Amino acid sequence: MAAFDADAIDLHFIGNATVLLRYGDLTLLTDPNFLHRGEHAHLGYGLMSRRLTEPALDPGQLPRLDAVVLSHLHGDHWDRRARQHLDRSVPIVTTPHAARRLRTWQGFRRAGGLRTWESCAFRQGDARVRVTSLPGLHSLQPVLRRLLPPVMGSMLEFGPRDGAVRLRLYVSGDTLLFDGLEEIARHFPGADLAVLHLGGTTLPGGFVVTMDGAQGAELARRLDYRNILPVHYDDYTVFRSPLDDFLAEVRGLGLQERLVHCRRGQHARVAARGERPMVG
Repeated sequence: MAAFDADAIDLHFIGNATVLLRYGDLTLLTDPNFLHRGEHAHLGYGLMSRRLTEPALDPGQLPRLDAVVLSHLHGDHWDRRARQHLDRSVPIVTTPHAARRLRTWQGFRRAGGLRTWESCAFRQGDARVRVTSLPGLHSLQPVLRRLLPPVMGSMLEFGPRDGAVRLRLYVSGDTLLFDGLEEIARHFPGADLAVLHLGGTTLPGGFVVTMDGAQGAELARRLDYRNILPVHYDDYTVFRSPLDDFLAEVRGLGLQERLVHCRRGQHARVAARGERPMVG
C-alpha cells in the first residue's frame, strides 16, 4: 500500500463543474453532472440548456465516494443521471434549500445543508477534510435572486486525521463577483487552489448569472490564491464567455503563472509548500 501523502491531492476534472478529488483514502465529488452531448439540463421555469461536450466519466465509473459537495440545485450541477445512479446513502454537503429537496423528493437521506460560514468534516483512513460554506450570489438583482436557487461556495481543508490543515481548495460555485467575496480571503488567506466557475452564463433577457472572464480574473486577483483552475466555461449553450476570455484577462493582470491548465478528462496533482501542480 502506498504511503499517505498528506501534502498532495489528486484532482480529476470530469467536465462542467464536476471534479473528483482524492486525498489519501478520502474521495469527494463536486457538482455531479453526467449528461451527454446533446442532452438538456433543466434550469427551472421551463428553461433548458443543451450540453455541448461529453463528461470524462459516467457515474458507474466513479470510485466509492465519501461525500458530494454541491453548490446549488441546477440541472447542470445535479442532473438526472446523478439522481438515478449515485448511492442514496452518500453524504451531500449543500445549501439548506438543496438539502431539503434532496432528502424529501429524491431520497438522499444524508443530504445536509450548511449556512454561510458553517462547517462539517469527514474522515476516512488517515485523512480528514473540513468543508465550510462560503458566500455566493447567482444574481445581483433581488427579483431574479428569488427565482434562482441559493448557491454556496466552499472551502475544502485537507489534512491528516488528527493533524493540522495541509491544503486548502476554494470552489467558487456559480457566483457573480461582488464585494462580499473578499471576506473569504480574510477568513482563509493563502489557499492552495481556487476552482472558479466561469462561462458568463446568460439567461433569456440577457441576465448574466455566473462570472465571465473579466469577473473571474478579478476574483482571482482579490483572493490572491496560489493556483487557479477554471471550470464551467464551454459545456452548455447558456455559456457566453469562453475560456479564452478568462485566459486573456488573467494575462492582463499578470496572474498567468498561477493557471492550472487542466482540461476535461485530465488529472492534476495539487501540492502544498509552493510546488507547481502537475497535470497529466
